[in-house]
Amino acid sequence: MINLEGLTISKVKKAFDSKEYTPSDLVAAYLAVIESTDTDVQAFREVFSDEIVSEAKKADLAYAQGTAKVLTGIPIAVKDNILLSGHIAGASSKMLEHFVAPYDATAITKLKEEGALFIGRTNMDEFAMGSSTENSAYGPTKNPIDRSRVPGGSSGGSAAAVAMNAALVSLGTDTGGSVRQPAAFCGIVGLKPTYGAISRNGLIAMGSSLDQLGTLSRSVSDAEILFNIVKGTDGMDSTSSYPTEKPETKKNLTIGVPRNLFEGLTADVLENLEKSITKFKELGYEVQDIELPNLKYALATYYVIMPAEVSSNLARFDGVKYGFHHEGKDLLEDYLKTRREGFGKEVRRRIMLGTYVLSAGYYDAFYGKAQAARDLIRTDYQRAFELVDIVLTPTTPTPAFKLGEKTNDPLTMYLEDVFTVPANIAGNPAISIPSGFIEKEGTKLPLGIQLVSQNYREDILFRAGKSFLNE
Repeated sequence: MINLEGLTISKVKKAFDSKEYTPSDLVAAYLAVIESTDTDVQAFREVFSDEIVSEAKKADLAYAQGTAKVLTGIPIAVKDNILLSGHIAGASSKMLEHFVAPYDATAITKLKEEGALFIGRTNMDEFAMGSSTENSAYGPTKNPIDRSRVPGGSSGGSAAAVAMNAALVSLGTDTGGSVRQPAAFCGIVGLKPTYGAISRNGLIAMGSSLDQLGTLSRSVSDAEILFNIVKGTDGMDSTSSYPTEKPETKKNLTIGVPRNLFEGLTADVLENLEKSITKFKELGYEVQDIELPNLKYALATYYVIMPAEVSSNLARFDGVKYGFHHEGKDLLEDYLKTRREGFGKEVRRRIMLGTYVLSAGYYDAFYGKAQAARDLIRTDYQRAFELVDIVLTPTTPTPAFKLGEKTNDPLTMYLEDVFTVPANIAGNPAISIPSGFIEKEGTKLPLGIQLVSQNYREDILFRAGKSFLNE
């Protein structure tokens, strides 16, 4: 019997090499967890049982012949908005419930080249719109730690899959915190790289200037391994770029703490944050207070720019080209009924908001000002990184909240993203790492801290994260 708790890619590779167990054994163990647990948790939209068993046998042979690669035999779960050739990529929406991906996303291609196995596609907020994975057209995912609570979102299924030991690592997407927030809620590591560091080719778009593919794992080391495989410039994505030269690495790193952003935090979250800061000091990091004066506008800026891009990206789903179609008495009714019935409530809300802020009478008043605010937020980070190497905040203002607690109050739900959206607006890399627990109703709920660095300095985040977690 394989003990799945605490496994990492390096530990699994050593076990494969020493013949302690085989890729087929590991896959069987994960499938057993899914069979016994996922009926309740609902982390997966589909499990590729037959396919992964077949591929695991090939991985067994690769180890026997000495031809195994970095990820040979490593089971990975994939968010439902990332294209995996021959499989449905439905974005957890009725609009795409039967859409079969005709090709692999660039990141999937790179993972396949290194021998990765894909165990299934995970549940998510419809078209990645949400902070709780309660907006899926197929029902919510539950937090494996406390099944009365949400796992976070929109990559909640990917986070839950790793947290409940149903996959070693997983892929998600992060538009405003959708990898980091569920990582914090589920007590794992979530990485959002620099914008463009990983190709978006093969991702179903939500907000094109904000979207980024990210990783969820139990260790920072695993996040680093995955990132180094999937990063890089891609000719299929004109926004992708990653420098080939290695940056200089400082011996001593400085962490900046923007205390002006922490007003309103509960005492237990603030206490956890202070303990994390103290730990970094004990590890030899210099810590200093900094000011990020314009980040208080980040949430408002995000909820103008993101819906605007949503309204543009989702215009293609009209019932004519592909996807869900509802027959009406004429073409206009086709459009109206298809979009009304194919999209869920939150998606329709954001499309309408985005159409409004882009309309002729309101473009300058809302969208234009939001873009100006975006520049100010970028400038805040640039100035901060002249003084420090890392900016530290909580990942979320609260631990995981109850299922249904915030579904009728969108504004309260949006506030869950207050610490994560600035990195997407500015494009900086950020990572969430577990930082402790808060006890609620007899259950220890995880908390996370977020580290943000300069563009293309993911190496700094990995270094700090591994030292904090003693990896």
